[in-house]
Amino acid sequence: MSRLRLAGSVLLAAGLLVSGPAAAEPFAESAQSAEAARSNGKTTAVPYDWRNARIDGGGFVPGIVFNRSEPGLAYARTDIGGAYRWRESDKTWTPLLDSVGWDDWGHTGVASIASDPVEPDKVYAAVGTYTNDWDPGNGAVYRSADRGATWRKSPLPFKLGGNMPGRGMGERLAVDPHDNDVLYLGAPSGHGLWRSTDAGVTWAEVTAFPNPGNYVEDPGDPSGYASDNQGVVWVTFDESTGSASSPTRTVYVGVADTQNSVYRSTDAGATWERLPGQPTGYLAHKGVLDAENGFLYLAYSDKGGPFDGGAGQVWRYATATGEWRDISPVPAADTTFGYSGLSVDRRNPGTVMVTGYSSWWPDTQIFRSTDSGAGWTRAWDFTSYPDRENRFTMDVSSVPWLSWGADPQPPEQTPKLGWMTEALEIDPFDSDRMMYGTGATIYGTENLTAWDAGAKFTVTPMVRGLEETAVLDLISPPSGAPLLSALGDVGGFRHTDLTQVPDLMYTQPNFTTTTSLDYAETRPDVVVRTGNAGSGPHVAFSADNGAHWSAGQDPGGVTGGGTVAAAADGSRFVWSPQGAGVHTTTGSGTSWTAATGIPAGATVEADRVDPEKFYGFAAGRFYVSTDGGATFTARPSTGLPAAGDVRFKAVPGREGDIWLAGGSGGTYGLWHSTDAGATFARVPGVDEADTIGFGKAAPGATYQALYTSARIGGVRGIFRSTDAGATWERINDDAHQWGRTGAAITGDPRVFGRVYVSTNGRGVVYGDVSSK
Repeated sequence: MSRLRLAGSVLLAAGLLVSGPAAAEPFAESAQSAEAARSNGKTTAVPYDWRNARIDGGGFVPGIVFNRSEPGLAYARTDIGGAYRWRESDKTWTPLLDSVGWDDWGHTGVASIASDPVEPDKVYAAVGTYTNDWDPGNGAVYRSADRGATWRKSPLPFKLGGNMPGRGMGERLAVDPHDNDVLYLGAPSGHGLWRSTDAGVTWAEVTAFPNPGNYVEDPGDPSGYASDNQGVVWVTFDESTGSASSPTRTVYVGVADTQNSVYRSTDAGATWERLPGQPTGYLAHKGVLDAENGFLYLAYSDKGGPFDGGAGQVWRYATATGEWRDISPVPAADTTFGYSGLSVDRRNPGTVMVTGYSSWWPDTQIFRSTDSGAGWTRAWDFTSYPDRENRFTMDVSSVPWLSWGADPQPPEQTPKLGWMTEALEIDPFDSDRMMYGTGATIYGTENLTAWDAGAKFTVTPMVRGLEETAVLDLISPPSGAPLLSALGDVGGFRHTDLTQVPDLMYTQPNFTTTTSLDYAETRPDVVVRTGNAGSGPHVAFSADNGAHWSAGQDPGGVTGGGTVAAAADGSRFVWSPQGAGVHTTTGSGTSWTAATGIPAGATVEADRVDPEKFYGFAAGRFYVSTDGGATFTARPSTGLPAAGDVRFKAVPGREGDIWLAGGSGGTYGLWHSTDAGATFARVPGVDEADTIGFGKAAPGATYQALYTSARIGGVRGIFRSTDAGATWERINDDAHQWGRTGAAITGDPRVFGRVYVSTNGRGVVYGDVSSK
């Protein structure tokens, strides 16, 4: 891939290319959006209060950053779910990127975050989710002068990869601790090292930097995901080599290149050299400087992570003498993991910690040294295999699902200390506090130094407020639990109380990802779910509203969950799994019969009145079955979208009443049928729609309230109609957009106005009409 270069006099500014200072582009275009809503005669705005159905975590946290000048100020970045600021007063996280809109959805992936050590109110986020064509937009640097409450955006001419391989390395973005107008950004995909000299407003490539990286996880990956160059991966300043308002002289930069992984400049970035004598054969995931003792610590792995890594080393470089010393806690020949999660105790700089981030079995490992790496102790050790002794105790009572309902055999334990532990940070103002990210949560402790005294330190989830699940389906039955969710990676949850963390995800069976949910309209205790699993069945049934489950049996050829529908009376089910055609069953799915007349891969739903009637949709054709899903017939309806994602639902209490949303290009919108799909009418005024859901009717109305994630009157948002689609009200605002919200939506049949919204990384968001 060619390396992008800009002429030295041309700076990439916010919104345009200029040769001098440029006005910054506001991130949330609130005035424009409000005016568009007012000018559309068929939409109005309704104020709503928004919050999360609590899960607490649920995804990978690749970066945690403490501010070095203000106690209690910290940030966390996620790979798809935005960035968060720690609130010390109640020990919770505040989301910072909910204002990212639909068209910029990729900016919910955070490749790096930097807190300004000179002016703590300033924070920067390098955003973008994928560097291949999965994300159509380029990356950007967001900058805030109020700790992330509001942002301004500086677009970049390349993509960033918050959810790409190598995302746990870092931090790629760094603020000069002496001249905070100077920032550096390490770019992926061969785009090199970039610098801003005006506090992130404009950016230019550092053309003198010699190495854009060359490491790729899998050169043969045709999607471009694993075959992208992971690039320039971290920047570290030696604060001992600068003075106030003058750029730091010595800067170290990590590069994804196993032969040339560390570079140094001693003239504030004017020239660069490969750091002499450095080890080879590994990638430097982290580079952390202890300026007081003059040591640069480096955590190495043979792979880019965050999943892979089979060997590693830890090295210490003496900045004054150039001496290199291998201080690996475990010799490279004996490792089965790579190192990352590197941190120095700023109050006791000889204390260093590092993780074996890719140690999956039996657990992750954390190492600690109090003598600058001369000796190490481990968070746990084997006594007599398979028994182990832990230096820690774990208390996950605040997030009990972290046990995963597992009952492992030694030496595994539940809950696990973690996995994918690329981020570990000791609080620079409190040696007793440490936080580290895993593939599912942030764990931490507030009595870390008990480790050194031979006592046990306590590990607990420090994740409240950080919600990071990708939502694929949602149901809100008329009785029982108000919300059941289908989620990626953690399966899904039954919420009996939206303000409390559920005890456990769905188990027996436990799907890695739940793809579809349904309940029987007149018997809502009957629930069915389908999902993806490494082995075993892909369908499960519940007779008590999802509290307990039993596995069904798959028909031949099933490879994934697909979509599923429950008859209105719970007497039968229709399933369209991946890898096999549409099937129907009675009872609890012990045997299935192949349906006829409908193509494999069709999306299926049930009529909410007639238990014999099911519907299907595929490639622009709508299908109906009146014999319980045994046979389907294509309906004569035309004009429906033949491409793009399409979702449809039948209205409770109204036989044959169907709403269909989705499409692409010119055939993209919302359609309505009242004759079981024989004909569909496009809903006027809806430019685009991706989801449709129903909730309790408005006072005095007889038709259920409609909810959709759509573009109406030129404005993207979450909309509600209380008059069967004749008019629409936008119920979110520009501060609450959450990127992509197109997978699922449902109202609450018991509470008028309540709506549950899917996000792709910010969990389940629900809204109620504002009480203010």
